Amino acid sequence: MSGKAKTAIVPTRSDDYPEWYQQVIKAADLAEVSPVRGCMVIKPWGWSIWENMQAVLDGMFKATGHENAYFPLFIPMSFLQKEAEHVEGFAKECAVVTHHRLEPVPDGKLMPAAPLDEPYIVRPTSETIIGAMYAKWVESYRDLPILINQWANVVRWEMRTRLFLRTAEFLWQEGHTAHATEAEAWEETRRMLDVYADFAENWMAMPVIRGEKTAGERFPGAVSTLSIEAMMQDRKALQAGTSHFLGQNFSRAQQIKFQDQNGQEAFAWTTSWGVSTRLVGALIMSHSDDDGLVLPPKLAPKHVVLLPIYRNDTDRANVLAYCDSLKRDLEAIPYANGRLRVQIDDRDIRGGEKAWHHVKRGVPLRAEIGPKDIAQDAVFLCRRDTGTKASTPRAPFIATVSQTLDEIQANLFQRALKLRQDNTVTIDSLADFQAYFTPKNEERPEIHGGFALCHFSDDPAVDRLLKDMKVTIRCIPLEGDKEPGRCVISGQPSSQRAVFAKAY
Repeated sequence: MSGKAKTAIVPTRSDDYPEWYQQVIKAADLAEVSPVRGCMVIKPWGWSIWENMQAVLDGMFKATGHENAYFPLFIPMSFLQKEAEHVEGFAKECAVVTHHRLEPVPDGKLMPAAPLDEPYIVRPTSETIIGAMYAKWVESYRDLPILINQWANVVRWEMRTRLFLRTAEFLWQEGHTAHATEAEAWEETRRMLDVYADFAENWMAMPVIRGEKTAGERFPGAVSTLSIEAMMQDRKALQAGTSHFLGQNFSRAQQIKFQDQNGQEAFAWTTSWGVSTRLVGALIMSHSDDDGLVLPPKLAPKHVVLLPIYRNDTDRANVLAYCDSLKRDLEAIPYANGRLRVQIDDRDIRGGEKAWHHVKRGVPLRAEIGPKDIAQDAVFLCRRDTGTKASTPRAPFIATVSQTLDEIQANLFQRALKLRQDNTVTIDSLADFQAYFTPKNEERPEIHGGFALCHFSDDPAVDRLLKDMKVTIRCIPLEGDKEPGRCVISGQPSSQRAVFAKAY
């Protein structure tokens, strides 16, 4: 007999992290692969998580003066061709519509009837189509700034997909703003990065590093790209949000011109910024364990699930009445921009199976309630993050439930922060760099590496070695101190360290 503890998820994180991730999604019933290659179906529990993310982010965007709008899914090819660097960056990922209308042919099949006058690109990102509209809307400095966000789907023709992290079609928001001055646009770029960092840390309980991308990692057509980078439990980095300072590149291409306060013609300064359903993947990999999904309470579809326990109809009536009363009391409690979300699970299945169902879905608190608990006016409370279980009198449970959820939220953040701190190193030699990022088993790499703080330089030799090692420069930390040194790979002079990591 093996002494290894049984887990709900097989394989475990340490055994096979990529497969563990897929099994957590399956066990929590978040999403599944669709009949359309590279696309996914987001199921109700997964959609509820994304809905909660949307609601919070949407409120944060509106609090910073932004409005929502919607722009077409199809972008004329000529629009992308106006911005050469931009189209080059997305060309290999574009889905192209070339024909319209279907007609039956003699063998009973359907065939496209006629080619379009101009091919359409299925939106990979909307800078060009939105820029074309801004060019119509802007005439004077009085028309600026324009602060618009769009909730939409986009298509990037990915060949190797993974649920939530990389799919051919995914959901996101994309903010696009236009400003009269460079300083205003830069302020917007940084403001929105801070909004993303605030959301990641205070709602997702996921610590992030704010930084600037190197030239090689910059958004196509941008002057500067800022990002937030998070460490997942396999010590790989995940880019969780980006904010781009586009300068006047797109406004020149799209002719977004205005008359300034001196009566002179000027081009607008623009930005774009976005996060996607990739955040659901980040949530899974930041907190979940070998028993399934673990959710930060602020974003959980349900905060508390009540599990009635009974053996006969008389007990059932009494227990359900108690649960209904408790549910009403709990749902009146304010929490996280709303009220507590509570579920009674009265399905006719075994109690153990029912409990594991909610463990695997990551519900923060489970309260088991049977006749003995009612006799003591108590509940048997279970915490998902720590697994602790204890009988708790009803009144103190109700009085402290918000505090308990906040403790779970804080615990998940501190746990993730400790993981990052424990797996972040400073490296100054190429030998140490290679050793840090080289697994013991090349055929089946174990969890290894982490974040390495190293000096860097823009050099083809650096790019080649990093590509061979599957390592990238994630960002140059905005909070990083200037520190002279030499690139860990090329030996060229460097003024600051960057974050190196393997990444999703």
